[in-house]
Amino acid sequence: MDGDTGFWTDGDALEACLRERPPRIPAHFGYDALGSELFEEITELPDYYLTRVEDALLQRHAGAIADELGTPWVAELGSGSAKKTRVLLTACAARRRTTFLPIDVSREMLVSSGDALAADCREVTVRGLWGRYEAGLRWIRRQRRAPVTMMFLGSTLGNTTTAERHALLAEIERTLAPGDRFLVSADLVKPKHVLEACYNDPPGGSAFVRFRLNHLAHLNRCFDGDFLLDRFQARAHYNEHTRTVEGHLYATTEHMAELRALDIRLEFKVGDSINVGFSAKFDPTHFIDEMRDFGLLPHRHWMDERWQYGLFLFSRR
Repeated sequence: MDGDTGFWTDGDALEACLRERPPRIPAHFGYDALGSELFEEITELPDYYLTRVEDALLQRHAGAIADELGTPWVAELGSGSAKKTRVLLTACAARRRTTFLPIDVSREMLVSSGDALAADCREVTVRGLWGRYEAGLRWIRRQRRAPVTMMFLGSTLGNTTTAERHALLAEIERTLAPGDRFLVSADLVKPKHVLEACYNDPPGGSAFVRFRLNHLAHLNRCFDGDFLLDRFQARAHYNEHTRTVEGHLYATTEHMAELRALDIRLEFKVGDSINVGFSAKFDPTHFIDEMRDFGLLPHRHWMDERWQYGLFLFSRR
């Protein structure tokens, strides 16, 4: 496994985000070993439709998608457990020799998912890339020996600000050669009550709360912090103007928290918040137009029957 061992302790991006108003924690800090496990728990919640809809699309269209890809290398940004991609990799391996390059910030998840995939699909060669997306993309640019399909599933592209999304798409554009493929999923705009039910715990549940609080616990471990988790409550809201679900931790007491390794102090009044998650929702036409700006031309797409979620395949110009 190739790895970038410094990503947890690189505080530059974190410091810049914490100085925003309200302060924000970049998404990758949510996916240490515990965070990855908690997110898997979230995918089982009754109102969290994204994983189930995407799984159904992949199950239904795996053969057609594999026919369209046609590349021996398949990389995935934020692969996680890779459960959602296993059916697609199996279809690819039935058509051509396939090397899978999962990129993830959780080393433990890469090891366990790689072992499971090797046992279930022996025809696929797995080489895990441990680190942030940018590190995995740099490795592919240096080491590529074959045409590549880049996959970004789980509607994860939406879990960034517009500026972050465009910076990542520029990196993907640099990494892919003409004719390479980009398979990406996107959650589409829908009513506010549906989205807020999706991104909050049901009565009696706690998976989302524990996942969001784990961002603070992870910062405590990485940067000698003293966030007190019991001084925050979690809630997500849908901003209809920006078409974005925002997950926040709200302070329940007036207090100060410190990350000593970064010399950062944050003061909270009751009701002040930390943003621990974006999830942008897209209009399909605008989404395709945005991809064109980064040299990615629409090739095919697959939608669920209610047009609430889509898989989009692009070709690098």
